[in-house]
Amino acid sequence: MMNIVFVCTGNTCRSPLAEGLMKKLLADRGIDSINVTSAGLAAYPGDEVSEKSVIAAEKYGVDISAHRSKRISEYMLSDSVFVCMTASHAQALVPYLEENRLFVIGNGVADPYGGTQKMYDMCAEQINSALPDLLKDIIRSNTVITEMAKEHIAEIARIERDTFSMPWSESSFEEELEYVNAHFLTSLLGDEVTGYIGVNEICGEADVTNVAVDLKYRRFGIGEMLLKSAENGATARECESITLEVRVSNTAAISLYEKCGYKKVGKRKNFYEKPTEDAFLMTKYFKKG
Repeated sequence: MMNIVFVCTGNTCRSPLAEGLMKKLLADRGIDSINVTSAGLAAYPGDEVSEKSVIAAEKYGVDISAHRSKRISEYMLSDSVFVCMTASHAQALVPYLEENRLFVIGNGVADPYGGTQKMYDMCAEQINSALPDLLKDIIRSNTVITEMAKEHIAEIARIERDTFSMPWSESSFEEELEYVNAHFLTSLLGDEVTGYIGVNEICGEADVTNVAVDLKYRRFGIGEMLLKSAENGATARECESITLEVRVSNTAAISLYEKCGYKKVGKRKNFYEKPTEDAFLMTKYFKKG
């Protein structure tokens, strides 16, 4: 499980707000594999959260009234992702953390301590607006693309069932592990399977057999990461092109493929079932040299 720690100075104003709002965002997305907390660089353990922060959070349906401040611990530093309220907070942690474990929220969030309720409300709005992009950056930075292994297949098959009306079975994926021309990749966030892509390569041509991302992890850029990793593998094995099919109604996927350099080269009539639908054939040609 990934741990995200929001960091400020005293852990009574900004970071509790960020903690509560991020928990709501994750709950809304159905993501339960990321734990969120907050801590202060110079906090007095046990201090109550600012009443104005509590009021600001309530406007988003978030209750942070039970929060009590704590300091950053050595345990947190060992395995957590840290999100700082300002660049100066981040600078204090640079010696202890790798780049993919240290972030600043937005362009930094000023401390509303001692200010009016309006200032606290503005702080909450600033944090809430920055969280979706922040979460995307954290997930992308901590996603690993690796070769599909047998222990990934049960989760891959679940994502396949959730995505396609005519899904592959677990045994179909297992067979691909033995096929010399098949190259399947898995995206992992920690130990969690978040997506996959399969490519068959014959005579210098790569064909994407299936690609999908778990519903709750979509729109974080994982699909693009999987595509690029598959393309890199295909070019390394001297393929000249890569091709895929997509439902003509799947505008989101088509937009992604076009962004990644794929061109429509044909249409396959009634290619899909449940429901019956045509498929666009899209190809990307690799530059030689």
